[in-house]
Amino acid sequence: MKVKGKTLVVTGAGSGMGRELVLELVKRGARVAALDINEESVLETARLAPEAKGKISTHQTNIADREAVERVVDEVVDFHGTVDGIINNAGIIQPFVPVNDLGYEKIEQVMNVNFYGTLYMVKSFLPELLKRPEGHILNISSMGGFLPVPGQSIYGASKAAVKLMTEGLHSELMDTNVGVTIAFPGAIKTNIMQNSKVERKTTTDAGGKEHKLTLADDAAKMMIDAIEENTYRVMVGNDAKMMDRMYRVMPKKAAAIIAEKLKN
Repeated sequence: MKVKGKTLVVTGAGSGMGRELVLELVKRGARVAALDINEESVLETARLAPEAKGKISTHQTNIADREAVERVVDEVVDFHGTVDGIINNAGIIQPFVPVNDLGYEKIEQVMNVNFYGTLYMVKSFLPELLKRPEGHILNISSMGGFLPVPGQSIYGASKAAVKLMTEGLHSELMDTNVGVTIAFPGAIKTNIMQNSKVERKTTTDAGGKEHKLTLADDAAKMMIDAIEENTYRVMVGNDAKMMDRMYRVMPKKAAAIIAEKLKN
């Protein structure tokens, strides 16, 4: 689905990769409904694209609140007239601690935002997408959604749930006008750790070298390209591509490498 002239909804649009997704969509001629729990942040995103005045709507929305998500559908349709696609980008990580030390409150928060928030968005907007000549869903999982990362087990579980739900959606919607893509970002230079109130850890590759983080704007371009090409899955960043290949062939070794690097 070419995004020019289409209306897409982006969650987590107030910062990082979500902001870059909004700005890249606007550059390509799309209309955007920008959702974020932080009202000032999402307004700032809109201010960064003054040339798109009238083509960006902002919506302060907690995606973990099902009723709030259901209400925002009407807001988006009222402003834009239609909805052609959704990009489920919003997410949080957990503190870097083992499952045994992680409180249930944080566990539930991570699952509610990352999995249920994505589910609520899909369930609420899919009926609108099915009305369109063509539509698209892009859900963002994580490298941690297919590769275990010690200290991020619940985050990984939430993103693995997004992965399998999205792949199931793709199969369910194969005979419809709605395409489905799953994205697996590796280490992206964003402020997700700051927003999640988590201390940053050094990210290393399989050779033990600290690797360059993928820039958020580059990640956004890769994912929008994937929508336009109706790609089934997209690995975002060289680290995600490399670990995907390794995990397919040697899952235990790949997991051990990550575990060892996080000890350093």
